[in-house]
Amino acid sequence: MKLPINLCFLLFFVGFTSTQAQPPFPYTTAHAHSHNDYEQKFPFELAYGQQFGSIEADVFGINDSLFVAHDQKDIRAGRTLSSLYLEPIALLLEENNGKIYKNSDQQLQLLIDLKTSGAITIPILVKELQRFPRLMDPNGPVKIVLSGSTPAPADFDLYPEYISFDGRPNINYTPDQLKRVGLISQAFYLYSKWNGKGVLTDQDLEKVEAVINQVHQKGKKIRLWATPDGVNSWKMLMNLGLDYINTDHVDDLGLYLKGRKNAEFINPNPHPVYQPTYKNNDGSSKVKNVILLIGDGMGLAQIHAGMTANHGQLNLLQFLNIGFSKTSASDSYITDSAAGGTAMATGHKTRNRAVGVDHDFKAVPNLPELLKQKGIKSAIISAGDVTDATPASFYAHQPYREFNKEIAMDYLKSPVEILIGGGYDLFKSQNLTDSLNLMGIQTSNSWSELTTLKPPFLLLDDSRTKSIEQGRGNFLTEAFQISLEHMKKNSKGFFMMAEGAQIDYGGHANRISYVSSEMLDFDQLVGQALRFADSNGETLVIVTADHETGGLTLLDGNFEKGYIDGQFSTNDHTAVMVPVFAYGPHSLSFRGVYENTAIFEKIKDIMLNK
Repeated sequence: MKLPINLCFLLFFVGFTSTQAQPPFPYTTAHAHSHNDYEQKFPFELAYGQQFGSIEADVFGINDSLFVAHDQKDIRAGRTLSSLYLEPIALLLEENNGKIYKNSDQQLQLLIDLKTSGAITIPILVKELQRFPRLMDPNGPVKIVLSGSTPAPADFDLYPEYISFDGRPNINYTPDQLKRVGLISQAFYLYSKWNGKGVLTDQDLEKVEAVINQVHQKGKKIRLWATPDGVNSWKMLMNLGLDYINTDHVDDLGLYLKGRKNAEFINPNPHPVYQPTYKNNDGSSKVKNVILLIGDGMGLAQIHAGMTANHGQLNLLQFLNIGFSKTSASDSYITDSAAGGTAMATGHKTRNRAVGVDHDFKAVPNLPELLKQKGIKSAIISAGDVTDATPASFYAHQPYREFNKEIAMDYLKSPVEILIGGGYDLFKSQNLTDSLNLMGIQTSNSWSELTTLKPPFLLLDDSRTKSIEQGRGNFLTEAFQISLEHMKKNSKGFFMMAEGAQIDYGGHANRISYVSSEMLDFDQLVGQALRFADSNGETLVIVTADHETGGLTLLDGNFEKGYIDGQFSTNDHTAVMVPVFAYGPHSLSFRGVYENTAIFEKIKDIMLNK
């Protein structure tokens, strides 16, 4: 599929895809190794608090004591292996009824790097461990592994079974010796000089993969030390299947690994993409209908995530005419949905939280109200509560988005013919449904009645506005199609706003699976709109967002597998511009960079001056 040049240019900035996407197994903090842990501000406690699977301590054997330090000059009284590690571990085992981590069967590997010869140091260690019987179980919750100045493999069996040794990939161990190898480690720089930026070269990748496979074939876990220590390198090493991620940044790696379950998404079944005819796409012929699709919280990264999850294709990518909308509110650099929706619905910048009013809280006419003058009918669809900020901006006028009851009451005065989404209980509790019925407007909270209702009607079924992950199904596309069947009968034309509300919810929740699944659902709605636009040649389709949510960054992905890995910088909105996609007659008008209020102005001019 050939992408528009301007979209290729945009996507260049969103992120790169590594050749080794998707780790071979789920990574948790059990796969984290606290390198030189004793140098942390809080030795043992910091790594333990993050529930790391491996902790390293360098020790010097001096006068029957094991001192923890990197160099002999750094030895300090009181900083012993027992005080910093063995005693706290033994206490935790006692408190947790034999478990190192209270609510988990996870094992802790204590990697003790011998800075003095094993002949001197190991006897001291064995004597110390006799004070802690729970640490002397070879199959217990704490695994003692010795590294550094260890004995020759032929002498492994001279030491207690509860002690294992840190091996090396290039040593050919006998079967009995291999049983005493608890871990295999090696310096990363022997295979690559990679600094953690970009990706490994093909030659380095081959060498690192080879040593990892070699160790795994022996049935052992592998750790590489002196690896680059940052998000990009952690991800690369995870993709390669490294068993322990080496770090000096305990808190950062802990938070990163704990966020893995919310950072990854895979979609094995992509939806088909509609191929537009581009009928009248660059022309200025008559526009009878306008379909405005708002992906709430949808920025470029969300779009790229959806494209990756859909195996490299989206209906959104079929658009040729693309612009950017600046989203700030009148009182804030960063907009909320109320101010963002109001800008597109009324052409006025307003304060955050304000709905359908200007900066001074004065009610201003919205598109459905203005278009009614020409006999143009309107419909609003949302995959969320219809009294929420974005849909409310197209029928209500209230100073604060929290005024849900007042927003619902404003619908009594709105010319919007079809309102579909969630929030029925609010309308029912205020007897608004009775008032609407008296006005000749049908109301329902049952999705099964969608095909039986005739405009004007309100259908609000909260069971169908849950997330895609929770089973919403084809709510958006079905609501859109039924609304189209009614709206297209109007000889004067129609305006329809349909909102993918929960792309935003996923951004607030910082869950890439939520964002991506909602993005895929929204894109199927986009495909339907394109198909309808091609069916008559008089429909303008506009797809945009009110703002970006989550500060999403894409760290990895795989088009072939539909795999995406993302990370969020905030659980709120950001100030970045959002794309505006346009298709059909007058779509050229939406190229360029402009304020979000210009979307209203362009739609108004196109529809009222036709």
